[in-house]
Amino acid sequence: MELARAADEARLAACGQVAGPVASTYWWNDELERAEEWFVFFKLPADRYEALAEFLAERHSYDEPEILATPFAYGSPSFLGWITDETRPRDSDVPRPRDPEGSGAPGPAR
Repeated sequence: MELARAADEARLAACGQVAGPVASTYWWNDELERAEEWFVFFKLPADRYEALAEFLAERHSYDEPEILATPFAYGSPSFLGWITDETRPRDSDVPRPRDPEGSGAPGPAR
């Protein structure tokens, strides 16, 4: 959760979702390893990938963290606009309060 929150706070991603744990089996240093890992999915525009990848590589506990990108084929214009808007630096990056209507759902007020 810390990596997801830190990436969101740095506005490198509009959203970070954490799922897991998952059981992973993989080769590392010529040995077959097994580990409990967590999957983190970040929502961001393609032009923010390099900055996010660098940020994650610097902070991850693994020597070679799995950092992959999957492009969006399609998306609603309002959602794609939201991820772009939320990943741009602001003068004040203090988190905004949740929706006053009580839904708690993130998203732009348009």
